[in-house]
Formats: sequence, structure tokens, C-alpha cells
Amino acid sequence: MKILSLGAGVQSTTLALMAAHACFDSVPDAAIFADTGDEPDEVYRHLEWLQSQNLPFPIYVTSRGVLSKDFLAGITEAQPPLTVSKRKGVGMLPRQCTRNYKIYPVTRKIRELLGKGQRGHIPANSAEVWIGISMDEIFRMRPSRVNYIKNRHPLIEKQMTRQDCLKWLESQGYPRPPKSSCWHCPYQSASQWREKRDNQPNEWAKAVEFDRAIRNSMEGKLKDAPAFVHPSGVPLEEVDLTTAEDHGQLNLFNNECEGMCGV
Repeated sequence: MKILSLGAGVQSTTLALMAAHACFDSVPDAAIFADTGDEPDEVYRHLEWLQSQNLPFPIYVTSRGVLSKDFLAGITEAQPPLTVSKRKGVGMLPRQCTRNYKIYPVTRKIRELLGKGQRGHIPANSAEVWIGISMDEIFRMRPSRVNYIKNRHPLIEKQMTRQDCLKWLESQGYPRPPKSSCWHCPYQSASQWREKRDNQPNEWAKAVEFDRAIRNSMEGKLKDAPAFVHPSGVPLEEVDLTTAEDHGQLNLFNNECEGMCGV
């Protein structure tokens, strides 16, 4: 069974539409979108558009819950890579969100499509999962965590970059997909945060509110170590959102993703 892991960003959108145009040696049997409940509004609108394109395979939406609400409710598995400010410096909490709200929901749905329960045995390489990672993000490639799934990276096979994906979409008359990541994700550049602040006031307000709320929710769990969304360890509304380029520097921002978010 061939499954396309759909993040509804630039690369996975390109992957889905190229598959529909028979640009690869086969076509996925299905696409799976793991919904964290915290995707930007434009991602949900784009997903609806994709579902309207008469793709030659179904798009399944699966979810464990709303990530931000679950974390504030004390569910450790929903923990984002928050920054904690301690007396001896600033550190980052271990990330639990990608594995539990992106990877696991997809693998759970694959087991369901294969007709297996959570503990039923599945032979090795029973599913081939297509992941939309491009050449400029080759460092994000990861092997499958389970032996019944084999990961495949068709954009890498075609040596396509993110820019190549955008050019292909434009050549076919398709709209430019939005950036796919939770609106509160700490792995966002200054320019991405600034875009929210200046042009997406609803999502900026939610992110600021979440940033304030985590300091109350984490109190008691981390003594003398308040948590922050932004890696500077500063309240989001107080962060300097000028970019490295604004100061004439090279932007070394690195979105350290496990290969499932932001594609």
C-alpha cells in the first residue's frame, strides 16, 4: 500500500498533484493529513481546496486532538519544544508533539487501512509512505520508526528543491500553498512570526495568549524555569522580530523538524 503523508504545505501539495499528473512510477492509494487542531486557517482552506481537485486517491484526515489545548490540560505527549529560562541559562524542553500528533496518527491510520488493530502483526514493508521532503531539506530525511513502513522521498528522487516545486505548481496554474506548521510552533523564523503579527492578527493573538498561558501551566513542574514559545526566552509580544537579513547577516535559522511537519 502506498500512502502519501500530506502536510498541505508546498512540498506535499506538489507531491500530491504531481502524482495526480502521473509524474511518478505509481500513484498513492491514499493520502493522510494528521491534524494537530492548531494549523493556520489558510492551511485548512488549502486542504479543502486539495480535496476538491478530484485527486485519483482519497485524502483521510486523522487527529489525536487539539495540541495546544491538550498541552495546557497537562498532557505531556503534547509538549512542544518550548524554551525554559533558568538561572544558569536558557534551554529547550524535549519535543513530544511531532511524534504523538503527526507521526503516530498517520501510522495508526495506516494500520487501520491495512486492516490491522493496534497490536496486530504486519509484515515488513507492507506500506510505502511518500514524504514531501525536497533537496534543500535533505537533512530532514528519517528512516521509518516501524518495520512495516518504508519511507520514500519522490521529490528527492527527482532532485527537486522547494523552488522547483513552486515553479511546477505555477506552471500548472495551481495556487501557492501556505506554510504548514502549528501557529504556536517554536520552530519559526523571525520573518514568519512577523508575518503573523502584521498580517494574521487572529493567529498572532492566539500565539501570544498561548505563550502567556504556558507560564502558568508549567508553574510547579519547572521551578524557577518559566517556559516560552520563542527560543529567546522572552514573552512573544516583546520579542525583537527583525531578521538576520535586516542586520546584514546570513540567516542561519534551521527548522529542526523530524520530517513530518511543515511539508
